[in-house]
Amino acid sequence: MQNAWRFGGREVEPEQVAVIREVVESDSGLSRTRLAQTVCELLDWKRPRGSLKGRECGEFLEELEAAGVLRLPDKRVGRPRGSRTRVPVTELGEPGPPLMGTVADLAPLMLEEVRRPEERLRVRELIGRHHYLGYAVPFGAQLSYLAYATRPERTLVGCVQFSSPAWRMAVRDRWIGWDDATRAGNLQQVVNNSRFLILPWVRVKNLASAVLSVAARRLVEDWRRRYAVAPVLMETLVDPARFSGTCYRAANWICLGCTAGRGRMDRHKARLGAAPKLVLIYPLVRDAAARLRERS
Repeated sequence: MQNAWRFGGREVEPEQVAVIREVVESDSGLSRTRLAQTVCELLDWKRPRGSLKGRECGEFLEELEAAGVLRLPDKRVGRPRGSRTRVPVTELGEPGPPLMGTVADLAPLMLEEVRRPEERLRVRELIGRHHYLGYAVPFGAQLSYLAYATRPERTLVGCVQFSSPAWRMAVRDRWIGWDDATRAGNLQQVVNNSRFLILPWVRVKNLASAVLSVAARRLVEDWRRRYAVAPVLMETLVDPARFSGTCYRAANWICLGCTAGRGRMDRHKARLGAAPKLVLIYPLVRDAAARLRERS
């Protein structure tokens, strides 16, 4: 058995691993989701607002299984985080008439937080059909917006999705000045812009950077209301083989360099250098790096 396990950046004690094994062995009739929720309840693995870290715990249980520590029940039909999911195809996702002009012609721009099931389906369809990465179940905490122009009439122009940040990115962590312990304590104050789509029939110069600027003004309060955490930094990854991050740079995001190219799920470094991405950040407060270095 591995001597040092970590969950959410904190060491998991052998006694806690023993509790996890006992839960899995004694409640073998439960689904993986319910097992993860039970473990979170017993070990008090919760978010600041009190919700269980069920998704993260489910991944941790799979890590223990891969190491031979325990045996999980077979997977049931579901949508694990980061996985592809069915994309609806409706008239709402069909290309609209070309929209051209300037940002001033469309202003003011509005972002509407996605809350209702039909709005979530619309975001899934738009990203699934029109974003080159497609739609995947977001990681951890998440929040999405639909972006609208208000002139000459209210028109949907895109969508923006935010989710939990990458656990470790060398260039970001160096910029902040993080060690492992401080990162573990403060990572929840970073939010990842995991998807950003301007609809392909909307051809308005500088619209993308304008939408990003509106999102930066909205995110802090909306994220705080939903998760009881005020983010101080946004991050995103850009594929340099396709894009240079122009709209982010125009919205005053800072390019820090490239990732190692492993991807979020490559725990054993099998894909090192396979797909490096540009890392861009946007401080939401003036002293973002200093705040993220503070020890709790």
